[in-house]
Formats: sequence, C-alpha cells, structure tokens
Amino acid sequence: MTLWWFLPILAAWLLSLVLTAIVRHLALRHNLVDAPDGGRKLHSSALPFGGGVAIYLAFTIPSFAVLFSTNHFTSGAIKPLAFVGLLLGGLVLTLGGLLDDRYRLPAKKSIVFPVLAALIAVACGIGVTKLTNPFGSPFLLPAAISSIFTFCWLLATTYTTKLLDGLDGLATSIASIAALLIMVLSLSAKFWQPDVALLAAIAAAAMLGFLLWNWHPARIFLGEGGSTLLGFLVGVLAVISGGKVATALLVLGIPALDVVFVIIRRLARRQNPFTASDRDHLHYLLLDHGLSARQVVLFYVVFALIFGVTSLFLVSWQKLIILAILALVASIMAISLHRTN
Repeated sequence: MTLWWFLPILAAWLLSLVLTAIVRHLALRHNLVDAPDGGRKLHSSALPFGGGVAIYLAFTIPSFAVLFSTNHFTSGAIKPLAFVGLLLGGLVLTLGGLLDDRYRLPAKKSIVFPVLAALIAVACGIGVTKLTNPFGSPFLLPAAISSIFTFCWLLATTYTTKLLDGLDGLATSIASIAALLIMVLSLSAKFWQPDVALLAAIAAAAMLGFLLWNWHPARIFLGEGGSTLLGFLVGVLAVISGGKVATALLVLGIPALDVVFVIIRRLARRQNPFTASDRDHLHYLLLDHGLSARQVVLFYVVFALIFGVTSLFLVSWQKLIILAILALVASIMAISLHRTN
C-alpha cells in the first residue's frame, strides 16, 4: 500500500458522508420514505430511502479518478472491460432500486434489475475461470460453465444482502467486512493484487461512510438499490480478485444459509419464497428472543469476522472444513430458535 492510496479511500469515505446527507434531504423532500408497519419494519417514524445512490457515487467517483489519473487499475489483473461491467451493473441496480422503492414493484418485476446487472457483468468478461481443488490441480471451467457459475454467484450475493437488510446497519456492516477482507487478502504476498486491493478499499470506505448514517437508530435506509448493490460489489470483487469465493462465502455464510433456510420453510408452507412476508429470518428471530437491534448486528459482525479472518490463514481444504462448521452452526441456531419461538 502506497501513501497516495489514502486520497481515493478518504475521498470515498467523505463523499459517502456528504452524499448521504444530500440524498437523505432529497428523499424526504420527495417523500421517498419507508413507513413503519409494526411488524417487520420496526422503526418508529418514516425514514428516507436512497442510501444506495450515495454509496454508488462515493465508490464510482474516486474509482474514476484513479482510473483516469493513474495506470494502477489498468496495469494489473483487472481487465478494463470489467470496470464497465462493475459500474454499469451497479448503476442498473441503483436506479432500478429507486424505481422499486418509489413504486413498490412486485418481485417478478424487481428481479429484472439483479438479473440484468449480473448479465452485464458476465458479458463484460467478469467470470470465475477456475475453482480451487483442495485435493489437486484447480478445476478449469469452460467458458459456458464459467458464465453460468458467475451469473448464479452474483445473483446469490445480490439477494443475500437484499434479504439481510432487515435491521439498521446489518447489511452494510457485513458487506464492508467482506470488502475489507478481500482487500487484505489481495495485499498478501500469496496473491499480491494491489489493483483489486485499492478497489476493495474504496468500496469499503464508501460503505463505512454510509454506515455512520445507517447505524441504529438509522437516519436513512439503503433502499432496494443499496441492499442489492452491496452484494453485487462483494460478488464482483470476489471474482476479479482471482475467485476469492470461499472468503466471501465465509463472511456471508450465516446470512446466505439463513436465506436458504427461509426459502425451504416457505416452500414447505407452500408459499412463494420470494414474495412471502414474514419474520422467519434469523435476525428477526434473535430480536424475538430478547436481543436488541444493535446486539443482533454485533452478533452477525462477530461471526463474519471470526469465519472471514480464518480465510487469511487457511488453505483450500481447511476452508471447506470451516464452511462445513459454519453450515452446522447456522443450522443449529435456526432449528433451536424456531423451536423456542
């Protein structure tokens, strides 16, 4: 890490702080707000949407500045077209999310934006070309398989943070941890990808600037555009950093498994898993068992840090074991909380 890196990182953080204030003012002025319902929406008064706009701009502006003033992003492993896929896909999610927040689009329409963003990323060459084999040489993926895998991966990370966004600061905290860990891994001697590291650091700074506004009690929400943008950024960073999918999975593991469990339970009740509205998510169950909103967020943060930091020291087969342990822990928590709810 060189000294000049602090300029775009600091710029992303400051921009996020300032832009969030501006977006909040505009959202309140135009009545783009989320009203409490006494159920899943626990805030006491109407709060503005639109945090995703601030995060997207705070990430994009410093990234463009680095891209056009240095060769840092173009002399490494990141292909120039990948920036188009990342920024254009993010723009689709941000603007699509604003439409969703304004007009409360049904799930069958709102899914268009995550699908389009993932397709744009894949079309721009963002893809997992190989998967680590803990027992030997890596598995090389044919182009078609790589595209399908990457598309599914990006949809999975996008919807994980979307469905995680149920408590103040929760999705933003977990996504920023994922970005920071990708940054640290990219700076390690084993990988040494300074271009990816700086991009991940700028993303984390943009998220952390917004988090100061979004921490409980929140003064602004991510909105659909922000909640999906976070997962998309993490998913793309994991891919362009050489396929650090396991690292992202370890950070997003509890939320991702929670999504799987919720889908299974809804299907068992013959409900549409993508449109049903309930309090089956782990963060709601923890609230129902007496934890405060901040305690639940800190619970998730601790798990994300514990399992995510292990990726800095473990080899591939060890990461698989940790993932299995994570799945076991999540399963036990989900079953126990549901039985006592």
